[in-house]
Amino acid sequence: MEAQRIVTPLEHSASTTKARNVIERARTAAQVAAAHAGEVDAASRFPREAFAEIRKQRLLGMHVPASLEGEGATLADMSEVCFQLGQSCAATGLIFAMHQVKMGCIIRHAKGSAALERILRSIAKDELLLASSTTEGQSGGNVRSSEAAIEHDGEQVTLERKATVISYGSAADGLVTTARRSASAAASDQVLLVLLKKDYTLDRLQSWNTLGMRGTESEGFTLKVRAPAQQVMAEPYERIHSMTMVPYAHLLWGSVWAGIAAAATGKAQAFIRQALRQSGGQLPPGAPHYTEAASTLRTLRGVLASALRSYEAVMNDDKAVTALEFQTMITLTKVQVSELAVKTVLAALRATGLSGFRNDSEFSIGRHLRDVLSAPLMINNDRILQNLGMTSVMTPLPASLHS
Repeated sequence: MEAQRIVTPLEHSASTTKARNVIERARTAAQVAAAHAGEVDAASRFPREAFAEIRKQRLLGMHVPASLEGEGATLADMSEVCFQLGQSCAATGLIFAMHQVKMGCIIRHAKGSAALERILRSIAKDELLLASSTTEGQSGGNVRSSEAAIEHDGEQVTLERKATVISYGSAADGLVTTARRSASAAASDQVLLVLLKKDYTLDRLQSWNTLGMRGTESEGFTLKVRAPAQQVMAEPYERIHSMTMVPYAHLLWGSVWAGIAAAATGKAQAFIRQALRQSGGQLPPGAPHYTEAASTLRTLRGVLASALRSYEAVMNDDKAVTALEFQTMITLTKVQVSELAVKTVLAALRATGLSGFRNDSEFSIGRHLRDVLSAPLMINNDRILQNLGMTSVMTPLPASLHS
C-alpha cells in the first residue's frame, strides 16, 4: 500500500475553474512521474515518461499569453504544478520549474520581438522544452558573470561557451543562455539568448552522477551557437535577472522543494497512522517528529504563499521590483524555503525511523532526502548570505512591530 501523499495546494491558489483544471492536469502528470521516479533516480536519466504526459496535458506552454496561442497561465498556476510534480518526482518538478523560469524571462521581456514571439508560438503549439545554461567555467554558480561573449557575423551571432552545467540539455528542444554582450564588455554586462535546437551543438564535457536530483541530467557541455541576431534579447540581462529570473526561480524551485517536503510528511503521517492501528491507539516514539514535520511544512508553504503575493503585487512595477527591500526579501525566501524543506524531510525521516531509512520500505524517505539536500546548494545559500552581508549590516532595523 502506497503511503498517503499530501496534495493540498499552496495557500495562494486561485479558486477559479481554470486553476482547478491546472491542478487536475498536474496531478495526472504527477501520477505518471511517480510510477517512474524510482527508475529515473536509479538510472540517473531524464524522466521521459513524465514529460510525455506533461506534453499531453499541455503544461509546457501554459504560460504563453493567449495572444500568442497559449493559455496565459499565471505564476501561481505554475507554482501549483511544481508542487504537485515535486511530490511525485523531484527531478520532473525541477525540470518543469527551470523551463518555466526561462519562459517567464522571454514572455516578460520579449518587447514585441517578432523572432521571440515566433518561438513562443512554437512552444505553445508543439510543447517544446527549454533548458537553461547560466553556469559557466570559473564563475560557477555566479549567474551575474559571464566569460564567453557573443560575436556578430552579419545577421547572425556566434558563441562558444564552456557550460559546466546544462540541466536536461540533451533532452531539450531549445535552451536559453547568458553571455557577455561583446568581447570588450565587462563580465557583468550580459545578454540572454533564446535558442532552438537547430541553433546550437552540444559536446559533452562531464557526466552527472550525484547524490540526488539525478533525473535532471545536469551534465556539462561545450555549447557552440550560430543563431539569428534577433534571438538575442534586447533588454539587458541585469534587468531580466532582477525583475523575473530571480523571483520566478526562487518561487518555482521553492514550490518543488515544498512538494518534496509534503511527500515526505505524507509518508510519515501514513506510518504513524499504521502504527496507531497496530498498537491499538498508542502513539509510536516518532510521533513528535511527525508533528514537527507537519508544522514546518505549514511554515514553508506560508513563506512561499506570502512571497508569491508580494511579487504579484509589484511584478509590473519596475521601481518596486528592483528595490533593495524586495530583492533582499525574495532572495532570502530562497534561503528560508530551502532550509525549511530540508528540516521538514529530516523530521519526517525521524518520525518513520528505520522504515523511512530503508530503501525497500513503502515508507522510504531516502530519495526525498537526497533530492531535497540539493536545495541549499542551488545558488548556494552561503553565497547568497555572504553577498547580502553588507546590505544587511547597513539596512536599518524596524523601529516598531508594524512599521
